Amino acid sequence: MNATTPPPSTEAADRKPCYQVQRAHRSEFLELRGLRHHLMHWRSEAASEHSTASAQPLLVMVHGWMDVGASFQFVVDALSALNDRRPIVTLDWRGFGLSDNAPGSNYWFPDYLADLDALLDRLSPEAPVDLLGHSMGGNIVMSYAGVRPERVRRLINLEGFGLPEAKPEQAPGRLATWLKELKEPPQLRPYASVEAVAQRLIKTNPRLSPDKAAWLAPHWSRQQADGNWQLLADPAHKRANPILYRKDEIVAGWKLITAPTLWVEGEASDLSQFWGDRYPRADFEARLSAVPQLAKHRIADAGHMLHHDQPEALARCLEDFLLA
Repeated sequence: MNATTPPPSTEAADRKPCYQVQRAHRSEFLELRGLRHHLMHWRSEAASEHSTASAQPLLVMVHGWMDVGASFQFVVDALSALNDRRPIVTLDWRGFGLSDNAPGSNYWFPDYLADLDALLDRLSPEAPVDLLGHSMGGNIVMSYAGVRPERVRRLINLEGFGLPEAKPEQAPGRLATWLKELKEPPQLRPYASVEAVAQRLIKTNPRLSPDKAAWLAPHWSRQQADGNWQLLADPAHKRANPILYRKDEIVAGWKLITAPTLWVEGEASDLSQFWGDRYPRADFEARLSAVPQLAKHRIADAGHMLHHDQPEALARCLEDFLLA
């Protein structure tokens, strides 16, 4: 199923200086595994739709938790050396952005891999793609590249650190919390205006400039019938996951990655801001060392949202890696 949709309304956001897009996107909806998913396409006029015969492979970018595909607009604009050579696509994961929520609002990690697999079946069934993921998306693409190595030409992980190793004794408590939260559905707070959403984005990431926040806010939220603005995310994502994160299983997949892999992080990023002492940096480095062909890069003056903080510097890094 294909459809196009106009970009979200920016009427309120236009009251303040708003980021000027350099390369406009085209929205599309595809049904993947029974759910309608939202895609954003950027491609040169010379490239035919869904062609696998382009001069360069398809570049697929996938976002992190509580984010949307539009988050990559700034780095797409900065990818000058790639803009005329290849198509670029982003996906809103199930339960985020304009994609459908999961049935019963249940979100399991393997479903993200299956959605990605279905997407590549549709967009590039014959040719391997270049695959980039940020944060949660970085973890998804790493696992996917391990179980579907033939489908990935080059792999990029932006700050996809993963989670602290879970212990078996945590399982009963986690299940009890999950059962309790099923009876007390989580909620996302409303915002009085799209400007308030933009301020929320800046509060979360002080490096985000006001013009970029003004552009992102109407892509990240939607106005409701009561006039308030609601984030485009299923509140169920806030529930405790009843399935423990098993580090050894994740690393086993990373060992099977055959694509040259690039790890990118912001110099100001710090694992302890998320997990305290539960996830030492040495633990992550040990995991990363399992990847067979690995290059590393750090972006100055950037934190976890490095594609917002320094899109030009990130774009130069990606171009060096993808065009090598």
